[in-house]
Amino acid sequence: MTRKISIAALAAAVAASLPSAAWAHAGHEHAAGFVSGFAHPFGGLDHLLAMVLLGVWAGQAGGRATWALPLAFVTAMVGAGILGMAGTGLPAVELGIAGSVVALGVLLALQARLPLAGAVAVTAVFAAFHGHAHGMEMPGAANPLLYGAGFAIATALLHGAGIAIAQGLRVASVPAGRIAARGLGVLGAACGVAIAAIG
Repeated sequence: MTRKISIAALAAAVAASLPSAAWAHAGHEHAAGFVSGFAHPFGGLDHLLAMVLLGVWAGQAGGRATWALPLAFVTAMVGAGILGMAGTGLPAVELGIAGSVVALGVLLALQARLPLAGAVAVTAVFAAFHGHAHGMEMPGAANPLLYGAGFAIATALLHGAGIAIAQGLRVASVPAGRIAARGLGVLGAACGVAIAAIG
Protein backbone atom coordinates (compact mmCIF):
# COMPACT_ATOMS: atom_id res chain seq x y z
CA MET A 1 0.00 0.00 0.00
CA THR A 2 1.44 3.33 -1.00
CA ARG A 3 1.66 6.10 1.55
CA LYS A 4 1.53 9.80 0.90
CA ILE A 5 4.72 11.55 1.98
CA SER A 6 4.01 14.80 3.81
CA ILE A 7 6.02 17.94 3.14
CA ALA A 8 7.44 17.78 6.65
CA ALA A 9 8.56 14.18 6.13
CA LEU A 10 10.15 15.13 2.83
CA ALA A 11 12.00 18.00 4.50
CA ALA A 12 13.22 15.64 7.22
CA ALA A 13 14.44 13.17 4.60
CA VAL A 14 16.32 15.90 2.75
CA ALA A 15 17.82 17.12 6.03
CA ALA A 16 18.92 13.62 6.98
CA SER A 17 20.63 13.13 3.63
CA LEU A 18 22.77 16.25 3.88
CA PRO A 19 26.44 15.85 4.75
CA SER A 20 27.63 16.85 8.20
CA ALA A 21 29.41 19.85 6.67
CA ALA A 22 26.01 21.48 6.30
CA TRP A 23 25.71 21.77 10.07
CA ALA A 24 26.75 25.09 11.56
CA HIS A 25 28.73 23.49 14.39
CA ALA A 26 29.85 19.89 14.49
CA GLY A 27 28.21 18.04 17.35
CA HIS A 28 25.40 20.61 17.68
CA GLU A 29 22.84 19.29 15.21
CA HIS A 30 20.01 21.13 16.97
CA ALA A 31 21.71 24.40 16.04
CA ALA A 32 22.27 23.50 12.39
CA GLY A 33 22.52 26.32 9.91
CA PHE A 34 21.20 25.15 6.55
CA VAL A 35 19.05 22.27 7.79
CA SER A 36 17.45 24.29 10.57
CA GLY A 37 16.70 27.13 8.18
CA PHE A 38 15.35 24.77 5.53
CA ALA A 39 13.05 23.01 7.98
CA HIS A 40 11.77 26.16 9.66
CA PRO A 41 9.15 27.19 7.05
CA PHE A 42 7.63 23.70 7.21
CA GLY A 43 7.21 23.88 10.99
CA GLY A 44 4.53 26.55 11.17
CA LEU A 45 1.15 26.43 9.48
CA ASP A 46 1.09 30.22 9.13
CA HIS A 47 4.35 30.36 7.18
CA LEU A 48 3.53 27.32 5.08
CA LEU A 49 0.05 28.56 4.14
CA ALA A 50 1.20 32.05 3.22
CA MET A 51 3.98 30.78 0.99
CA VAL A 52 1.83 28.25 -0.85
CA LEU A 53 -1.04 30.74 -1.20
CA LEU A 54 1.36 33.31 -2.63
CA GLY A 55 2.55 30.76 -5.16
CA VAL A 56 -1.03 29.96 -6.18
CA TRP A 57 -1.86 33.67 -6.49
CA ALA A 58 1.27 34.26 -8.59
CA GLY A 59 0.47 31.27 -10.77
CA GLN A 60 -3.12 32.43 -11.24
CA ALA A 61 -1.93 35.92 -12.20
CA GLY A 62 0.40 34.44 -14.82
CA GLY A 63 2.89 36.32 -16.95
CA ARG A 64 5.70 38.14 -15.16
CA ALA A 65 3.86 37.83 -11.84
CA THR A 66 4.58 34.09 -11.84
CA TRP A 67 8.25 34.74 -11.09
CA ALA A 68 8.18 38.36 -9.89
CA LEU A 69 6.02 37.74 -6.82
CA PRO A 70 8.04 34.79 -5.47
CA LEU A 71 11.26 36.69 -6.19
CA ALA A 72 9.93 39.77 -4.36
CA PHE A 73 8.87 37.61 -1.42
CA VAL A 74 12.20 35.82 -1.06
CA THR A 75 14.19 39.05 -1.48
CA ALA A 76 12.17 41.03 1.07
CA MET A 77 12.07 38.05 3.44
CA VAL A 78 15.86 37.71 3.42
CA GLY A 79 16.29 41.44 4.01
CA ALA A 80 13.85 41.43 6.92
CA GLY A 81 15.43 38.23 8.21
CA ILE A 82 18.79 40.00 8.45
CA LEU A 83 17.13 42.77 10.45
CA GLY A 84 15.54 40.16 12.71
CA MET A 85 18.87 38.44 13.27
CA ALA A 86 20.34 41.81 14.21
CA GLY A 87 17.60 42.30 16.79
CA THR A 88 15.91 45.18 14.96
CA GLY A 89 12.30 45.40 16.09
CA LEU A 90 9.23 45.18 13.88
CA PRO A 91 5.82 45.83 15.44
CA ALA A 92 2.98 43.32 15.36
CA VAL A 93 4.98 40.59 13.62
CA GLU A 94 2.66 37.72 14.56
CA LEU A 95 -0.41 39.73 13.62
CA GLY A 96 1.26 40.66 10.34
CA ILE A 97 1.98 37.01 9.58
CA ALA A 98 -1.60 35.93 10.31
CA GLY A 99 -2.87 38.95 8.39
CA SER A 100 -0.79 37.96 5.38
CA VAL A 101 -2.45 34.54 5.34
CA VAL A 102 -5.89 36.15 5.51
CA ALA A 103 -5.06 38.73 2.83
CA LEU A 104 -3.54 36.19 0.44
CA GLY A 105 -6.56 33.95 0.91
CA VAL A 106 -8.90 36.86 0.17
CA LEU A 107 -6.89 37.92 -2.89
CA LEU A 108 -7.05 34.38 -4.21
CA ALA A 109 -10.74 33.94 -3.37
CA LEU A 110 -11.58 37.17 -5.20
CA GLN A 111 -9.28 36.24 -8.09
CA ALA A 112 -7.76 39.71 -7.61
CA ARG A 113 -5.65 41.06 -10.46
CA LEU A 114 -3.50 43.87 -9.10
CA PRO A 115 -1.04 45.83 -11.25
CA LEU A 116 2.32 44.08 -11.08
CA ALA A 117 3.99 46.89 -9.12
CA GLY A 118 1.17 46.87 -6.56
CA ALA A 119 1.25 43.08 -6.24
CA VAL A 120 5.03 43.16 -5.73
CA ALA A 121 4.70 45.86 -3.05
CA VAL A 122 1.99 43.93 -1.19
CA THR A 123 4.07 40.77 -1.43
CA ALA A 124 7.16 42.51 -0.04
CA VAL A 125 5.20 43.79 2.98
CA PHE A 126 3.93 40.29 3.74
CA ALA A 127 7.43 38.89 3.31
CA ALA A 128 8.88 41.39 5.78
CA PHE A 129 6.83 39.93 8.62
CA HIS A 130 7.73 36.35 7.74
CA GLY A 131 11.41 37.14 7.24
CA HIS A 132 11.67 39.05 10.50
CA ALA A 133 10.14 36.12 12.38
CA HIS A 134 12.56 33.70 10.70
CA GLY A 135 15.50 35.90 11.67
CA MET A 136 14.38 36.29 15.27
CA GLU A 137 13.81 32.55 15.63
CA MET A 138 17.20 31.56 14.26
CA PRO A 139 19.09 29.38 16.77
CA GLY A 140 21.80 31.40 18.47
CA ALA A 141 24.59 29.03 17.45
CA ALA A 142 23.49 28.69 13.82
CA ASN A 143 25.50 29.99 10.89
CA PRO A 144 23.40 32.93 9.58
CA LEU A 145 24.43 32.43 5.95
CA LEU A 146 23.58 28.73 5.90
CA TYR A 147 20.39 29.26 7.90
CA GLY A 148 19.26 32.05 5.58
CA ALA A 149 20.03 29.98 2.49
CA GLY A 150 18.02 27.11 3.94
CA PHE A 151 14.87 29.08 4.60
CA ALA A 152 15.14 30.97 1.30
CA ILE A 153 15.35 27.70 -0.66
CA ALA A 154 12.50 26.13 1.31
CA THR A 155 10.37 29.22 0.74
CA ALA A 156 11.05 29.12 -3.01
CA LEU A 157 10.06 25.45 -3.07
CA LEU A 158 6.77 26.24 -1.30
CA HIS A 159 6.10 29.00 -3.81
CA GLY A 160 6.84 26.51 -6.56
CA ALA A 161 4.31 24.10 -5.05
CA GLY A 162 1.70 26.86 -5.10
CA ILE A 163 2.49 27.71 -8.73
CA ALA A 164 2.16 24.02 -9.61
CA ILE A 165 -1.27 23.95 -7.93
CA ALA A 166 -2.30 26.99 -9.95
CA GLN A 167 -1.12 25.34 -13.16
CA GLY A 168 -3.04 22.21 -12.27
CA LEU A 169 -6.21 24.22 -11.67
CA ARG A 170 -5.70 25.97 -15.01
CA VAL A 171 -5.51 22.62 -16.79
CA ALA A 172 -8.86 21.70 -15.24
CA SER A 173 -12.01 23.04 -16.87
CA VAL A 174 -12.22 26.80 -16.46
CA PRO A 175 -15.26 26.93 -14.14
CA ALA A 176 -14.04 24.06 -11.96
CA GLY A 177 -10.52 25.49 -11.73
CA ARG A 178 -11.78 28.93 -10.72
CA ILE A 179 -14.16 27.49 -8.14
CA ALA A 180 -11.37 25.36 -6.67
CA ALA A 181 -9.00 28.35 -6.53
CA ARG A 182 -11.64 30.48 -4.83
CA GLY A 183 -12.34 27.68 -2.38
CA LEU A 184 -8.64 27.39 -1.59
CA GLY A 185 -8.53 31.12 -0.97
CA VAL A 186 -11.53 31.02 1.37
CA LEU A 187 -10.00 28.11 3.26
CA GLY A 188 -6.67 29.94 3.53
CA ALA A 189 -8.31 33.13 4.78
CA ALA A 190 -10.31 31.16 7.35
CA CYS A 191 -7.12 29.50 8.58
CA GLY A 192 -5.49 32.91 8.85
CA VAL A 193 -8.36 34.19 10.98
CA ALA A 194 -8.07 31.11 13.21
CA ILE A 195 -4.31 31.61 13.54
CA ALA A 196 -4.83 35.25 14.52
CA ALA A 197 -7.49 34.28 17.07
CA ILE A 198 -5.31 31.59 18.64
CA GLY A 199 -2.27 33.85 18.67
